[in-house]
Amino acid sequence: MSRLAVERRLVEIADELGDLQYDMGPIRPPNEGGGHSLLIRATRNCPWRLCAFCYGTPYNREKFERRPVEEVKRDIDCVKDITDLLYEASQLLGLGGAIDMRVARSLISINPALAHSHSFVNAFMWIAHGGRTVFIQDADSLIIKTHELAEIVRYILEVFPQVERITSYARSRTIYSKKLEELKELREAGLRRLHIGLETGDDELLKYVNKGVTAQQHIEAGRKAIEAGLELSLYVMPGLGGKKWWRQHALNTAKVLNEINPHYVRMRTFVPKPGTPLYQEYVEGAFQLLSPHECLREIKLLVENLEIEGRLCFDHFINPCFKGNIPIFRQSYEGYKLPEEKDVILKTIEEALEVDESQHRWTRELVGTPYI
Repeated sequence: MSRLAVERRLVEIADELGDLQYDMGPIRPPNEGGGHSLLIRATRNCPWRLCAFCYGTPYNREKFERRPVEEVKRDIDCVKDITDLLYEASQLLGLGGAIDMRVARSLISINPALAHSHSFVNAFMWIAHGGRTVFIQDADSLIIKTHELAEIVRYILEVFPQVERITSYARSRTIYSKKLEELKELREAGLRRLHIGLETGDDELLKYVNKGVTAQQHIEAGRKAIEAGLELSLYVMPGLGGKKWWRQHALNTAKVLNEINPHYVRMRTFVPKPGTPLYQEYVEGAFQLLSPHECLREIKLLVENLEIEGRLCFDHFINPCFKGNIPIFRQSYEGYKLPEEKDVILKTIEEALEVDESQHRWTRELVGTPYI
């Protein structure tokens, strides 16, 4: 192919890429971000939207929708079209099929709008990182019919056989309502991991924040998911009980986690979010945030009572930090291995408690930050 023909075809590819768009939701777990995971939207928004700390605000409180399977499949096909064009562009550029920033820069120089296309950026970053993980959005994908989600998962693997891990958000209440056989069907289809917001294991606090689930339902749902062969990543909110419930929050959360024994526990310090009922209570003075030392003592109490054999992770910047956003804990996605590194965590907390609170970042400094 002549140089002129190559340039013409690259222009065509850049134009075609600009027309290829698929639906994506606004949030995903940090370890599914950074372009490492392809985002496939099976549902839109959150079916609950009543938690006092979240209230569906990441989705602008929009109505929950189940997307038709064929519509989701078209999105998957769209991603395939994008990646095929990227491989073709790489060959034309003499890169032998390698997908890296040289390909992106060349195409964006032809069509600058590609730099602002969420579909192009997500698909490019995903395939550039090896195309190995897929995250199914939005807040509770497992609420759709099991056979439909299984069909979507199988289709992802059919179109992209190199994928090694498919994960999704889910609610404990949804998992609790599913039959074990349904979860096994999803695991056999190729679903590997669930991310679930536990938040707390304290029934009084669960009711206060209107989580829509009990501690026992959390336990039964978690055990069922693990029995089905799924990896379980649970999220806990230090500080969610404020000054009033911090102790029972820590102790009962540790108790529930011990009953479940999840593969991952991911800490997400509570930060009042504008537009939520709990934020309003904070503004009015009815809810009191923990000070930095109080938050660390709560985490310490939880860890002291934790007996799981999984990993405890602080993989988000909203977790305890010193001034200048210097993290107190390791922020890796794999975190600390328990029980082997339990003493390491406790020692880290003790050392941080020796530092005057004036040198810590306070949670109130994060209020209003777009941290999700």
